[in-house]
Amino acid sequence: MGIETKRYMRLLVFFDLPMVTKAEKRAYVQFRKFLLSDGYDMIQWSVYGRLLNGSDAEKKHLARLIRNLPPAGSVRCMTVTEKQYAGMRLLIGSPTHQEQKVDMKQMLLF
Repeated sequence: MGIETKRYMRLLVFFDLPMVTKAEKRAYVQFRKFLLSDGYDMIQWSVYGRLLNGSDAEKKHLARLIRNLPPAGSVRCMTVTEKQYAGMRLLIGSPTHQEQKVDMKQMLLF
């Protein structure tokens, strides 16, 4: 299968977690550490994204995400194609350091 025929996608995770008690703060930190260790990049506060290679990878990472959910709060996810993700517009602010450093063409080399 050539690079042009693979279906690259992004799994986006949006969350809003309570951080009042020590246990809630600990759950937040553990969830965030899981996301970072599983290859997600922070897009902005409480929004993380991960590059996927096909629907099998989507199923695998969605299952891993579900296994590591915190006990309380709101966590949502959405999968978009790489083309849809590339069409995202930055209306105010600047790209993150990671976005400036690596674009999709460079990701294909890995």
